[in-house]
Amino acid sequence: MSTCIFPGRFQPFHNGHLLVVQGMMKSCGRAVIVICTGGNDADKDLFTPEEVREMIGAALLSEDIVDANIVECSDSESDEEWADKILEAAGRPEEAVVWSGDEKVREIFEKMDIKTQKIVHVPGIVSAELREMLKTGDTEWRSKVPGGAMDVVWDKFKG
Repeated sequence: MSTCIFPGRFQPFHNGHLLVVQGMMKSCGRAVIVICTGGNDADKDLFTPEEVREMIGAALLSEDIVDANIVECSDSESDEEWADKILEAAGRPEEAVVWSGDEKVREIFEKMDIKTQKIVHVPGIVSAELREMLKTGDTEWRSKVPGGAMDVVWDKFKG
């Protein structure tokens, strides 16, 4: 069976991300969620890698998903180096499938002869919009974040 790898910043981990992990669990022998840190978008991050790990872990536990691995990977100078670090963080699986909604990410891995799976974004759930809701105090974010992750977000933003 293949190892499914889901790289992302998860700022915050939301219901769309959870749906992806649930899909991975159904089609893969092993699932690895890679928290990507640093890079050009790091200034947009509201949560530390530790908080993201806590969010993901709590969300998965609330859904009885206990056998997914959560790892971290820092950004790199080149796309190829970054992709190699992702594979390293995932344990260099013999048969990997990278799940991503980002066409550029899929292209990077496909150039390395790594299979990819396109993620279709859930309408109404956009990470950038969720971050804006959190910054402005719009409580609609609560309907878009899994129960387990909600506690981490709530503790940080108090509403």
